Amino acid sequence: MEHETRTEDTLPRATAEGSGTPGSPWVLATAAGTSSYTAFLDVQPDPAELVCRVGSTTLRYRARIVEDLHAWLLDQQGWVPLGAADEGKTPVPGTVEAWGRSTTNPVGGWYGLRTGYRGRVGAYLPPLLEALGLAELSHRSRGNEVRALPRR
Repeated sequence: MEHETRTEDTLPRATAEGSGTPGSPWVLATAAGTSSYTAFLDVQPDPAELVCRVGSTTLRYRARIVEDLHAWLLDQQGWVPLGAADEGKTPVPGTVEAWGRSTTNPVGGWYGLRTGYRGRVGAYLPPLLEALGLAELSHRSRGNEVRALPRR
């Protein structure tokens, strides 16, 4: 596998509250707006990690997921269902969730790092991409979709 670079200087500035650091995490909401959570880049590990905190639960993803997901969404050229699912559930093919654990994605499998908490990519990554100006979400009560926006 190629060396994963740190991403703290490559991400665009977010529109969400916070600066994306451990001391000032982004404050985000799921696409349906029913749950809030925080996210930040932890650049101490090598490679860097994206940390999402939902209540008392902490999920950790490879930080490169932000850039990789944006690139994949651009390739899809349209709206993609989120398909959020826990690790133990099989995601619907063609969804963001399925991509986040597919053997054909750039890391060859799971972006999630904590066993038992590796899923939910479809729930927590698209709102961050939207806050970073990399995507837009449909924001319905159910069946949400995301599509990539070109970099500004």
